[in-house]
Amino acid sequence: MKATATDILHARASLTINGKPFTYFRIKALEEAGIGNVSKLPFSIKVLLEAAVREFDGVAITAEHVSKIANWATERDPNQEIPFKPARILLHDTTGLPAIVDLAAMRETMQRLDGDVSRVNPLIPVDLVVDHSVTVDYFGSADAMERNEQLNFQRNLERFRFFRWAQNSFDNLRVVPPASGIMHQINMEYLTTVVVQKDAAGAAILYPDSLVGTDSHTTMINGLGVAAWGVGGIEAEAAMLGQPLYFVIPEVLGFRLTGSLPEGTTATDLALTITHLLRKKGVVGKFVEFFGPGVETLSAADRATISNMAPEYGATMGYFPVGQETLRYLRTIGHSEEHVSLVEAYYKAQGMFMSSHSPEPAYRDLIELDLATVEPCLAGPKRPQDQIRLTAMKHNYNELMRKPIEQGGYGLSEEELKKAVVVEHANGETSVLKNGSVVLAAITSCTNTSNPSVLIAAGLLAKKAVEKGLRKPAYVKSSLTPGSRVVTDYLAESGLLPYLEALGFHIAGYGCATCIGNSGPLPDEVSAAIAQHDLTVAGVISGNRNFEGRVHPQVKANYLASPPLVIAYALAGTVDIDLAKEPIGYGDADQPVYLKEIWPSSAEIQAWLGHAVRPELFRKRYENILEANEQWNAIDIPKGLLYEWDEASTYIKKPPFLENLPETPAKIEEIRGARALAVLGDSVTTDHLSPSGAIKADSPAGIYLQKRGVKPKDFNSYPSRRGNHEVMMRGAFANIRIRNRLVPGSEGGVTNYLPTDEVMSIYDAAMRYLKEQTPLVVIAGKEYGTGSSRDWAAKGTFLLGIKAVIAESFERIHRSNLVGMGVLPLQFTEGTNASALGLTGREIFETIGLADDLKPGQTIKVKAAREDGTAFCFDVIVRLDSVADLHYYRNGGIMQTVVRQLLHQ
Repeated sequence: MKATATDILHARASLTINGKPFTYFRIKALEEAGIGNVSKLPFSIKVLLEAAVREFDGVAITAEHVSKIANWATERDPNQEIPFKPARILLHDTTGLPAIVDLAAMRETMQRLDGDVSRVNPLIPVDLVVDHSVTVDYFGSADAMERNEQLNFQRNLERFRFFRWAQNSFDNLRVVPPASGIMHQINMEYLTTVVVQKDAAGAAILYPDSLVGTDSHTTMINGLGVAAWGVGGIEAEAAMLGQPLYFVIPEVLGFRLTGSLPEGTTATDLALTITHLLRKKGVVGKFVEFFGPGVETLSAADRATISNMAPEYGATMGYFPVGQETLRYLRTIGHSEEHVSLVEAYYKAQGMFMSSHSPEPAYRDLIELDLATVEPCLAGPKRPQDQIRLTAMKHNYNELMRKPIEQGGYGLSEEELKKAVVVEHANGETSVLKNGSVVLAAITSCTNTSNPSVLIAAGLLAKKAVEKGLRKPAYVKSSLTPGSRVVTDYLAESGLLPYLEALGFHIAGYGCATCIGNSGPLPDEVSAAIAQHDLTVAGVISGNRNFEGRVHPQVKANYLASPPLVIAYALAGTVDIDLAKEPIGYGDADQPVYLKEIWPSSAEIQAWLGHAVRPELFRKRYENILEANEQWNAIDIPKGLLYEWDEASTYIKKPPFLENLPETPAKIEEIRGARALAVLGDSVTTDHLSPSGAIKADSPAGIYLQKRGVKPKDFNSYPSRRGNHEVMMRGAFANIRIRNRLVPGSEGGVTNYLPTDEVMSIYDAAMRYLKEQTPLVVIAGKEYGTGSSRDWAAKGTFLLGIKAVIAESFERIHRSNLVGMGVLPLQFTEGTNASALGLTGREIFETIGLADDLKPGQTIKVKAAREDGTAFCFDVIVRLDSVADLHYYRNGGIMQTVVRQLLHQ
């Protein structure tokens, strides 16, 4: 039965909690009206249903949309499109910067077209956390954090000033200052309420907290039962301005957990195991919902560790429904009993509270894991889904070092593997650096620093190691960058922080740091030895990603591991070791020390947790978080609705996306005479596509900055300059590890300018093509655009003049971002790819059927003309997956669509 407007309006109901009356939208009312088996819906789908019922207006969200969600279990059309309006938006400073810059530019466009400037304003709450800019320049000293933060302000003052202006100029925008923590951990510990209470038309309305964020790991909050996922900054802008997010109704994979984790394993080991399993299963674009008796054995922090990794296993969400553990966590972080009882009563009234008595939802597919089978492990050295059992690390390392590069290895000869370089350090020590030496060991990332159990475990391991007389080799750069200041509070209060510091794991800052590539320079003597002897050295980090070129440009082999294992490998100084059998090092009296001797037991960890992690720490730390940074408060800021653009600025420039925007869009035209700018392989990530990491002096971006008087030492990083399109477009497709098959054997951002057969930078070639008005395409393999939700991976694509990307498959967020920038995603049909079709990239391309009456998911043809004059056609699927996608593409992108809508409202 289909829902009617009357059915939906009748869902509005009253609920009394703690003696207070509330209004809520009772989704069970639809089932009682004969519309769908709501009780058997997955919990995550119930959240979408509640939002559709609550936001129903008959226009953007219709009765048909509500029916589709309510009948999720029986309606199987893979192209069903549904809308979603989240309760709030979460940004960080590097993706948030271009989003807010775009809003500032939209205001100017509105003024130029005689529209109301004040209408360009967030209509729902937006939180921006400044957490992605701090770099680990200083480490291993008591003042490392303070010195890194001083550098952070020196480098980023211009950006910070813009954020302070935006905070005052835009309604509904709250900015959490630098040196507070990581957005996802602050989201867990401070921003979320799990249930939102909003006053509207004299009624106190309750509904589930939900959000989208401009970072893939927004999913971490799924561990508390909050529906959330990562979107591009482009989609976030639209959501800020009241536009629903449209997406194909998701499949939901039920993940049954049984048993409990064995002694010696951590939540990190479980997260890496699940990532490996789900990548093999294939869950791209799906919700994964965890249930079963094993869930009850996992703390909320453990669940969040697993949810955080959803982008790594490819899912849109990794969802743990609200239950007793959610309530326990809210108490732990200092919420009142009144609020906790409100959360419990609301979710139980909605039938959205999971317990051991809850009926199993009607999942369409299931997977199961016995937690007792989980083993200690790492992942790497190039991808987070490549799990390696701890006992197999030494064998895996040696195998990969010898395996050819084209097979995913490093291609080292036996002679090269024997290299040993004596390094003299600044403190007078000497050490021996080899292939496989761990030069970077970082306890970093919200993935693990949000979890007290693994940090207490790291502290206990450090304590035992110090007591045994162990110390790390001098070539290991070590750092601890917690996700919130509460971590420092409980580590200090527990007495474990001094032991971490004794091994060089001093607090280096509060931000993403090494996890996103802000690892800072290696010591000069170590860097020089690696470069001069071409060593393949390693990094071990407690982060979530280890794609090539991400962590550090000189560190080719990067492994993800739990915080205690990070310390273990720092002490060992190498990944060429079997920690189950070989000594981790030699302590007092030169006695061998084994990992099992210093690994803390579960009972020890729990005992220390109970002593150290208390609600008062959270309450005290967060009571004034928005005003705590005096340096931030002292920034002098401009005023007014329109931003005062500085033409001399190298950080913030007015973006060109809306220049000369006409009030009405032109018709869709065929792409003709297109050339390939790049031919790429499988698993090309947004790290490959988007400018990231350090800016080289001889790169197009480095040359641009130097021409404007910026010295190389002041370049800062690409992420810090995301508000300047001139810098960013010069760094697009320029990752040091990207391999363009138009230039065989090359590595880095180069291409073949085909008209003259010249090899040059991607940027220089693109500008030549742009001058000649030659449209461009990119040809790629599977999983194009996997990785972080970097909007500049799409914006850079657009500014280089790329009109279409033809790939075997797309990562969800990047496909959406391409559409949001007016770039056409085209997918090879099943069983075909560039190789099978004989495409070299030297052809001239033309679409056939694009200008017709286009439908979502339609198949069209691409004509490829070879250099010898012959031509052939092949089919591609137009990956405009919804009516909304078509609408955005016709308008030239989301920003253009929203401006036109605001003008005509």
